[in-house]
Amino acid sequence: MVRPERRVGVLFFVTLIFLLGILLRAGWLQAVEGPSLAAQATGQQEDTIMIPGLRGSILDRNGRELVGSEVGASIYATPYQIKDAQAESEAVAEALDTDQQEVLEAITQPGGFSYVQRKVDLVRAGRVEQLGLEGLGQHPDTLRTRPQGDLAAQVIGAVSAEGEGLTGIEAAEEEVLRGVNGEQQMVKDALGEPISMDTIRDPSDGESIQLTLDASIQDRAERALASVAELHDPVNASAIVMDAKSSEILAMANWPPVDLDNLEDASAEDLLNVGTSYNFEPGSTFKAFTVAAALEEGTVTPESTFTLAPSIQLYDRVIGESHPRGTVTLDVGDILAQSSNVGSVTIGLAMGGKKFSGWINRFGFGKPTGIEYPSEESGIVLPYSEYSGSTMGNLPIGQGIAVTPVQMVAGYGALANDGILSAPRLIRSIGGEELPTKQGRRIVSPEVAAQVREMLKGVLAAGGTAPEVEIPGYTLAGKTGTAEIATEDGYSESRFVASFIGMAPADDPRIVVSIMVNEPQNGYYGGEVAAPAFGDIASFALPYLGVPTE
Repeated sequence: MVRPERRVGVLFFVTLIFLLGILLRAGWLQAVEGPSLAAQATGQQEDTIMIPGLRGSILDRNGRELVGSEVGASIYATPYQIKDAQAESEAVAEALDTDQQEVLEAITQPGGFSYVQRKVDLVRAGRVEQLGLEGLGQHPDTLRTRPQGDLAAQVIGAVSAEGEGLTGIEAAEEEVLRGVNGEQQMVKDALGEPISMDTIRDPSDGESIQLTLDASIQDRAERALASVAELHDPVNASAIVMDAKSSEILAMANWPPVDLDNLEDASAEDLLNVGTSYNFEPGSTFKAFTVAAALEEGTVTPESTFTLAPSIQLYDRVIGESHPRGTVTLDVGDILAQSSNVGSVTIGLAMGGKKFSGWINRFGFGKPTGIEYPSEESGIVLPYSEYSGSTMGNLPIGQGIAVTPVQMVAGYGALANDGILSAPRLIRSIGGEELPTKQGRRIVSPEVAAQVREMLKGVLAAGGTAPEVEIPGYTLAGKTGTAEIATEDGYSESRFVASFIGMAPADDPRIVVSIMVNEPQNGYYGGEVAAPAFGDIASFALPYLGVPTE
């Protein structure tokens, strides 16, 4: 029989051991696991909320918003928490106004996280939240808005799902446009209800960029290209409208169009800004530079005449006209108006290859124009040291050289602006501060520029290559181009680039317009394919800009 004293001792010992265990456990929790447990408790009581910084706007010259930003949300799923995937996908698809099958695939993805839809406006995000479905959540985000639709899409460029500029102005001016996200700390009670909100870091929005584009002229240019595409189904096309006095780009249109909000359907070619990034042989539009150079050199005068055979041969190269004819006598203006290949080569030969090479460089070909746009192509220019015997049978008629549409509009801009070549301008201001104007340089005299403009009137007159184009009340000047496309087997007889570059009014130009159509079908001459688009755009732009009739 155990004595009471021994029972008390055993009980005391057991109690002592139990208390010691509790003390040791408490010490362990406080000393070793304390920081971790405290962090967990804090995590259950505190949330850090991201406050999106809005990306800067891109505006047209009149302050109209081409692209803006607004606060939105991205909807995500925790697939393993989804109870009824079919029913929930139908409800979410209706709330988001999107495809139900895409939602179903998103919420049944393997793993613990998948995006249902990113960059959703707050109205649709609110409808999803009201569903109260387990396994669905959302976090703050920003989305690009396009008040003018996809106007100037390739020029403006694309933005990634993460909000970073990928192409165009969006990429080139990323540092300016990008916003910086802020943070808020929310403290919750035991029931998870917020009891306080503290700002850790304020968000900051990106700065706006104002382009020189005019949304109305841009829209007309894009409509004109769409009309060309409907008739001629080209590979691509470009239209550029430049202010002849300031060299500001008023429109830079591309075809085919691209939907910047559905990049998964877009190829790299769809995002290409043809005006700055496409090299092509200009063909007869280059003849205006041949004539301008010869006039400035004194090789010819406006009254100079040439008796021209039906063709001319240089070594292994025989150059003929686009249409058969007999021997004729033409002056320099007639050579331009009728786009005579034989006449242009004859003038080029009289000037000589070395001087002609210098004039190609002087007009800015073979190097970027300096327009404020990323990855501008330089074209392809053969150095004089690599000229062959037949080179001067190609260059004076715009073959054997590759240019970009913006280089051509800049060159014609010099002829329109009394001989001053200036870098085209695309950005007017950044963050409200206007960019300084770049000084141009004289490349031909005002007299020569005026003489070439006078000759280019003949292109749109009876006997010229684009007589159908006219705008009542205005005199026009310009040049057609029809260039065979170079292939590995020589120049193609079935693939062409049709182009037209014009200026108006001819005597004191306000605008220069370039149209380039790559591989048109159902016709290929510049006069029938490209010149009508010039007339369409100019007939709108001139009265819109307040240019008085003559």
